[in-house]
Amino acid sequence: MNYQNIADGFDALACVLSIEKLADGSHGKIRIVTGNQKYIDSIEHPLGSMRMLKSSFVPNSLYTDYLPIDLNFEEYCYKAAINKQCLHAYANPGRFGVWLDMTFLPLPSEEENLCYCLYVMEISKTADTQRMSNVSQAIAASVLDTCLKVRGAIDFKEAMNNVIKDIRLLCKADQCSIILMDHRSKMSSLLCVDTDENSSLRETGDIIDYLTYNLLASWNDTLSGTNCLIVKSSQEMEYIAQRNPFWHHQLVTSHISSFILFPLVGKKELLGFMCATNFNADNTETIKQTLELTTFILATEIDNELMLKQLRLLSSQDMLTGVLNRNTMNDYVTALGNREEGIGKTVGVFFVDLNGLKTINDQLGHTAGDELLWTAAKALKEVFREEEIFRAGGDEFTIIQIGVSWESMERQALELRHACEHYDNISFAIGYHLVEDASDVRIALRKADENMYEDKRKYYEKHPERKRGASKDAFYYDTNKQ
Repeated sequence: MNYQNIADGFDALACVLSIEKLADGSHGKIRIVTGNQKYIDSIEHPLGSMRMLKSSFVPNSLYTDYLPIDLNFEEYCYKAAINKQCLHAYANPGRFGVWLDMTFLPLPSEEENLCYCLYVMEISKTADTQRMSNVSQAIAASVLDTCLKVRGAIDFKEAMNNVIKDIRLLCKADQCSIILMDHRSKMSSLLCVDTDENSSLRETGDIIDYLTYNLLASWNDTLSGTNCLIVKSSQEMEYIAQRNPFWHHQLVTSHISSFILFPLVGKKELLGFMCATNFNADNTETIKQTLELTTFILATEIDNELMLKQLRLLSSQDMLTGVLNRNTMNDYVTALGNREEGIGKTVGVFFVDLNGLKTINDQLGHTAGDELLWTAAKALKEVFREEEIFRAGGDEFTIIQIGVSWESMERQALELRHACEHYDNISFAIGYHLVEDASDVRIALRKADENMYEDKRKYYEKHPERKRGASKDAFYYDTNKQ
């Protein structure tokens, strides 16, 4: 059969592939038999970022001479050439940064153990939503259900827990989860997980210990630019053993024999992964098509949620010191004063003022003063939790704690003075007060402020040399504003 004529009969990029059929029903090597001129040009004169491993086309070359191993591509070739199925896929392989509209068609063969298929491809730089939505009614309904659950949710975390449960049930998997990556801190975090009650896999509490940031980064390398990884056989698991031995060891020791992995890519970077383990491989194609659309939508929603979270954080933080700012403190005090559940709970307040800041600013400049404030916040974090510390203004910090005692506050005041000894030029004037009812938090604020200034007066009596330029920028808490 003249396969060249078949490839030349298409205006789109087209090539003919041969697939070895092994005795056990699996496949062997996959070769690019021939291609039309557009396909050959895509290898020898690629557009944009579409670079191949080899830039000259040689008929009957292994496809891996041009591309990294791609299990999804091999699966489609196998089904088209050996199982005689007509297949279509629309995907965004990360290695190219483009969208591929792919069709696989079976071709007749005159050889018993060598099968053939036609591979036709169209390339676009942006996603075509009409092509993405060209799916079955059942898949469309599933994806729409996911959209409605996430977009209409008041509680994003709860919505994602419901979505991941639906995905696990679709895959009939032992466990399904979404793990996020923070590229700044090099940390991973579990967004949501759902586990079959009969599963023997690790408990939820162990997942993060196993799914470290470095392991997730290695997943991205193992994907080699494909849009997903679906492993359901020992042959495919062997690919993982070769590409990522450490991960393969973790899979084996966790009794995972099959899994689905989809990267979640936001507008600019990899956000994390959706992972399903020990799934039912009988419905692989439907699962793949459904999750390609679902994870595309989820990545957008997660990206938006992370951006909103960052904006909320920026609006609540003091940019210089990294602790919470005064507006956030005011909101918290108002909530404590009005909240019924605060009744009967003690609230302790520390007012902490940095001694000698104005002298440092006068003598060394504001840059040195800013460094001193940043170091002061660092010392406070050694004693108090970050969510308890507020920069009230200037050189003053406020710490608000629920459910504390006089004894614990006395101990913390002593710990804070010891913490100052670890840093140059750090000295605090400290005042604190406790009230038995959290709704009386404003009383605690006023008393702690008064006690702090008494401590500052004693400090300058002992260190008059540091008083020059110091002024009483008192932070008076205006109860009427609240």
